[in-house]
Amino acid sequence: MIGRTLFWYFFRRYLVFTVQFFIGVLIISYLADFTEFSRRTSSLPNYSIGLAMLISALRVPLIIQTAIPFVILFSAMGTLMALNRKHELVIARSTGVSAWQFLAPLCLASLLIGALTVLVFNPLAAKALSQAELVDAAMHGVDPASSNDGIIPWLRQQTDEGTTIIGATKTANRGQLLSDATFLRLDKNGSISERIDAKTATLEKGAWKLEDVTEYRSGKEVTHKASAMVKSGLTPEFIEETLADPETIPFYELGRKVRAAHSFGLNAGGFAMQYHSLVALPWLLVAMTLIAATVSMRFVRMGQSAPMILGGIVAGFLLYVVSVLVKAFGSAGIVPPVAAAWFPVVVAMFFGITFLLHKEDG
Repeated sequence: MIGRTLFWYFFRRYLVFTVQFFIGVLIISYLADFTEFSRRTSSLPNYSIGLAMLISALRVPLIIQTAIPFVILFSAMGTLMALNRKHELVIARSTGVSAWQFLAPLCLASLLIGALTVLVFNPLAAKALSQAELVDAAMHGVDPASSNDGIIPWLRQQTDEGTTIIGATKTANRGQLLSDATFLRLDKNGSISERIDAKTATLEKGAWKLEDVTEYRSGKEVTHKASAMVKSGLTPEFIEETLADPETIPFYELGRKVRAAHSFGLNAGGFAMQYHSLVALPWLLVAMTLIAATVSMRFVRMGQSAPMILGGIVAGFLLYVVSVLVKAFGSAGIVPPVAAAWFPVVVAMFFGITFLLHKEDG
């Protein structure tokens, strides 16, 4: 039976490796995002290095959240390799400690890191991403290629002025701020009677406030205005359910968003998928730890093996690809979100446990 001292020793060593990998990924992610963002927006009149650094800093937390499974995979592999290289695992085995026992502190640490990510880090990352979208929109550094998923969002509203179709190349502030917005007013026959283009459109109480406006009317000259107002009966809650990116919603609000989307008769697949993915994240990190352990077992008995290390990396990468794929299916409603979130976790855990049972117990 593993002692308390040895348990916490393995626990601390694993946390040290995790922090080191976390800092490394943080620096690389920040530099990569800053470089790419500067490449796209450096020609804008409002661009500045300080503003680009701020936006990249606000977007990095979400990138880190996405990369956490890989951080856990590499940190677990690094911890086990370091322990094996110093023969600490051999000594632990000689005292009767099994692989399951010295993996327990690593799995516990992964579970706690996952819980901390969901309960603390995710709300901060969601808030930071939302602020990054606001700053990005304020720069007017928006082009169609940078729109969310390359999809232009469209809304339809009905007021005493008639029917209006609303589109934009990018949204921010949970859909309440539109960049490069277009408002198409329809007549009684359903034909376009007026087109209004605006650099930004902000939803206020009972109306959209447009800035830098260009109006097109059939048979009339094009007019330009600094600002304009368009009546709207849309509520912020409905806009959020329709246009908000699920990744900008903190974990604590996702359940309410799912219920609200159902009450509006909207598809809540994206919010539900994000919610169940976050719930399953701690166990996904445990599964990554078990995959790392399948690589480490042969190290203990036969020394380091480059093919085994590569195999662990490939297995982790495949697990991530499968997770992203089934998440897309869950968001689209093809697969129930609960099944889509837990399927990769269950498969990875069965793989890791089966391999360890085969190597340890025959």
